[in-house]
Amino acid sequence: MRTVVPFWRDNRIVPILVQLFFLVLVILLGGFFYNNLQVGLDKTGMKLGFSFLNQSAGFSIKETSIQYSPADSYGRALLVGFTNTIKVAFWGIILATILGVFVGIGRLSSNWLVRNVAAVYVEIIRNTPLLVQLYIWYFALFMQLPKIQDSIILPGSIHLSNRGLALPWLVSTSGTRIWLAFFLVGIVAGFLIYKKQTEKQLITGIDRYPALWAMGALLLSLLFAWLITMDKPFLLTVPTVDGLRYSGGYRLSPEFATILLGLVVYTGAFIAEIVRAGIQAVSKGQTEAAKALGLGHSLSLRLVILPQALRVIIPSMTSQYLNLAKNSSLAIAVGYPDFFSVSGTTLNQTGRAVEIITLVMVAYLSISLLTSLLMNIFNKRMRLVER
Repeated sequence: MRTVVPFWRDNRIVPILVQLFFLVLVILLGGFFYNNLQVGLDKTGMKLGFSFLNQSAGFSIKETSIQYSPADSYGRALLVGFTNTIKVAFWGIILATILGVFVGIGRLSSNWLVRNVAAVYVEIIRNTPLLVQLYIWYFALFMQLPKIQDSIILPGSIHLSNRGLALPWLVSTSGTRIWLAFFLVGIVAGFLIYKKQTEKQLITGIDRYPALWAMGALLLSLLFAWLITMDKPFLLTVPTVDGLRYSGGYRLSPEFATILLGLVVYTGAFIAEIVRAGIQAVSKGQTEAAKALGLGHSLSLRLVILPQALRVIIPSMTSQYLNLAKNSSLAIAVGYPDFFSVSGTTLNQTGRAVEIITLVMVAYLSISLLTSLLMNIFNKRMRLVER
C-alpha cells in the first residue's frame, strides 16, 4: 500500500505554509503598528494626509536651484531641497570618481612619493568620521578665509573668500540652443563615424585615422551652427566684488562647497581602494602581454588593464555612490539646505512627522534605486560575455 505523508511533513507543502505564516505575521504586525499610529493621531486631533503640502511655507531658503519664495507652498520648498540634494549627489559622484581613480592608480605607482602620499591620504580619510571632516572643512577652512573685500584672487579670475568661491561662468546667447543641437548631432555623427572607421581599420589593416574623422565631423557640425547663428555659443562673465557680494560669474556658497568637498574627498578615498583592488585583480600576465606588444604603461593601463578591472570595480563603486547620496544628508551640519534640512524645517512647523518621514524615505529610496539601475545597466554592458 502507498504510504500517505501528512501535509505537515510534505516537502512540497511545508515551504508554502512557512511563507504563508510569515506573510500573516507581517500583516498582523503592520496592522498593530498602524492601529497604534491611528490611536496616537486621534489623541492629538490630527489625521494622515498630505494636504499640508499646498499650504504656504513661510520660511526662506538661502540657496535654491529653482525659483522659490517664502510665499510658496511646503511642496515647493521640499522640491527645492530635493534639487539641492540631487545637485550635491550628481557633482559629488563625478568628482569623487575622478579623484578616486587617480588616487587608486597612484597607490600602485612605481614613484615612492606618489605611492606614499596616496596611501597617507587614503588611510587618514577612511579612518576619520565624515562629520568631523565636514566641520574641519567648514570652520577651519572656509570660515577662516578673508572677507569679501579682501578676496583671494586666483589665476583665471577666481575669487575666494568667506562668502564662498566665485568662478567665471558661461551665459547663454540667442543662438545657444542651436549650437547645442548641432553639438549633439556632431557627437552622434562622430561616434558613428569613429566606429565605422575602426571596423574598416580592423578588416583592412590600414590606418583609417578614426579619431580624426570623428573630430572632423564634430567641427563640421559646429561650423554649420556658426553659419546659421553668426554668433558665439556662450558669453563668458567674470566675477567682480560689488560691495558685500559678488557680481557676475557663478558663486559657490561656503555651505555647498563644504558638503561637496567633504563628500568628494571622503568617498574618493574609498573609491581609490576599490580601483586599486580592481587593478590588482587583473592577472599580471595581461600586463606582461601588453608590454610584449610594445604598449607603454599608460596605454596598457588604459587599453588592457582598466577595461578588465572595471568588471570588478563597478559593483563596489555602486555601493559608494549610494553612500555618497545618503551621506549628503549631513549637509544639515553646515547649514546647506538639502532635502533633509528642508524636511526638518517643514516638520517643525507642521508637526506632520509621519508624512515628512515617509517623504524623506521615498526621496532617498528613489535616488538609490535610480543610481543602482543606471550602474546595473552599465555593469551589464561591461561584463565579460562568455560562450
